[in-house]
Amino acid sequence: MRTGIIAKKMGMSRLYLADGTHVPVTVLSLKDCQVISNQTKDKNGYNSITLGSGEAKAKNTLKPQRQAFAKIKVSPKQKQMEFRVSEKNMVAVGAELSASHFIVGQYVDATGITIGKGFAGAMKRHNFSGLRASHGVSISHRSHGSTGNSQDPGRVFKGKKMAGHMGDRQRTIQNLQVVATDEDRGLIFIKGGLPGSKGSWISLKDAIKKAVPSDVPYPAGLKRMVSKSKEDTKDEKIPKIQTKEETVNKEKEEVEVKEDTVKEVAIKEEITSIEPEADSKDNTSSEDNKEEEK
Repeated sequence: MRTGIIAKKMGMSRLYLADGTHVPVTVLSLKDCQVISNQTKDKNGYNSITLGSGEAKAKNTLKPQRQAFAKIKVSPKQKQMEFRVSEKNMVAVGAELSASHFIVGQYVDATGITIGKGFAGAMKRHNFSGLRASHGVSISHRSHGSTGNSQDPGRVFKGKKMAGHMGDRQRTIQNLQVVATDEDRGLIFIKGGLPGSKGSWISLKDAIKKAVPSDVPYPAGLKRMVSKSKEDTKDEKIPKIQTKEETVNKEKEEVEVKEDTVKEVAIKEEITSIEPEADSKDNTSSEDNKEEEK
């Protein structure tokens, strides 16, 4: 038994298959789905994994929770769920799951909270036909009719289908097919509709009534961590954004360097112009000495 995942419902779309037919799909986003804690049979009496998904603001989390997340070096999570697993499929704390956890063609079970409808009547809530739309029915065409009984028992039984709160219930839809997955963007495309509104949390698990494919990743589909070596990072040149002060200082330094080079060139020219005159004086003095010796 593998672990499930926590995904966020983004909405519905459609995908075109290779034969040209289009399939209505529900798009699920899987981001920052990490293992928060493990429950083992030795300590807790059963094996399970607790997952957390979605980053929560530190100011909105309680201090004990912040300390617990800091201890395992994981950012605070918005949603947490526990999944029963077998002992072989335990995943280490801090590991991040990816969309490759499910493969194309696999069947899954989706659990979510349905859309709340508020207080609804009997016709909408229980699909009643209502009363006759004829004379004699006085402004009660959509009522549910009588609910009582005879003198014995003389009361309304519990669970009677009447008007009341509709929706906002946890529901599970089984045997939904995975049409496509996108590991880079963390997207999973499920055929058909899922319970819940846009932005709600959905838990996906391997289908109970269908056989799990043999090529699914075990113990789970983990996110690939790409690590670069030091030599690769040295070769990469990261452009640095300079401020106005840095650019002005750099221009001043360039101007000063140019001025220094101009001065050096001028000094060299003066030295070269002086050296031939000194050589001519030395030659004349040597010739005068030779004449005196003669």
